[in-house]
Amino acid sequence: MNWMPPVGCAGLIFDCDGTLVDSMPLHFRAWTTVLTRHDLELTEQRFYEWAGAPIDEIIRRLADEKGMTVDAAVIGAERDACFHSYPESCLQPVEAVVSIARRFHQRLPMAVATGSTAASAETSLRAIGIFDLFDALICSRDVGRPKPAPDVFLAAAERIGVPPGDCAAFEDGDAGLESARSAGMHVVDIRPWLPRHSS
Repeated sequence: MNWMPPVGCAGLIFDCDGTLVDSMPLHFRAWTTVLTRHDLELTEQRFYEWAGAPIDEIIRRLADEKGMTVDAAVIGAERDACFHSYPESCLQPVEAVVSIARRFHQRLPMAVATGSTAASAETSLRAIGIFDLFDALICSRDVGRPKPAPDVFLAAAERIGVPPGDCAAFEDGDAGLESARSAGMHVVDIRPWLPRHSS
């Protein structure tokens, strides 16, 4: 990918799932497996529409629609455990984006800003061998408000010491794109660079 940073860009911030790691189909599989046990359902369309939203929030939305009271944290932990149980070989890099991260490693400070949990993101990044490219990993639980609020991107910019307006943010989800725009960053929508998975 022959992407070049805009003039004045001094830092790069990447979403994880669907942006750096081709993990969305595997995440959807984990969601389907676990939610079925709890009489909840997440369609594939909603899964992609809600990309970037925290796991606990998605579970609460689905439960509220059915008038159910659930322990979102427990179900979320079960979903994470299911995802982590799959062989790491199932995870692949999004080459167009990973090539950019590799090219600018040690040239610009870089962070990952994800709506996933830190454990899930680290597992995915290590599986494809790029965890050590980044100077910081910020997840939604580290900040006050999840995507589409700008908090996770603002925290990532602060962690790498770059003003938000001097950062480029890479995203594949509507909530994440809105989050990065709200943070005042130069936004790179990576979706045109690759076909969307379908099952």
